[in-house]
Amino acid sequence: MARQDTAPSRDHAGRWARYAVWRRRGGSRWRPVRTILICTGLAAYAWVVATTRPLTGGSLIGVLIPGMVLGAIAYGRPPERIPAPERLDIRGISYWLICLALLFEWEASAWRDNSLWWHPSLTNLINPLIGPQVTKTTAILVWMLAGWGLVKR
Repeated sequence: MARQDTAPSRDHAGRWARYAVWRRRGGSRWRPVRTILICTGLAAYAWVVATTRPLTGGSLIGVLIPGMVLGAIAYGRPPERIPAPERLDIRGISYWLICLALLFEWEASAWRDNSLWWHPSLTNLINPLIGPQVTKTTAILVWMLAGWGLVKR
């Protein structure tokens, strides 16, 4: 049996070039499997943490573990610093300060009035929304992914 020419044809050359670009970007055929495993693990962790009672040692540990992991990653790979702006946008900052002041005023007045039915605190308004297990799990998962987004940035 005669050996065939191993020189890549035109369509094979394009395929190899795409493969080389894919490998340089860190591509791996196991990436989807790894991503599925990580997402499943995070969802399971969020489900377990959501089952803990609020303001207990278990819930504190459940929040501290992802915080410490993300803090270690951020410390190990510090981001590239963004130069400070030459001047601040006072109007944009004032909008945020007004919103924060309103939220603090709402909470302070609700605390002063002992959260009466006609003036509930924001916590009393949000508690029924985050009561179900699925909602707590989703909130914890979004919180962890937001932290990863900040570390990755």
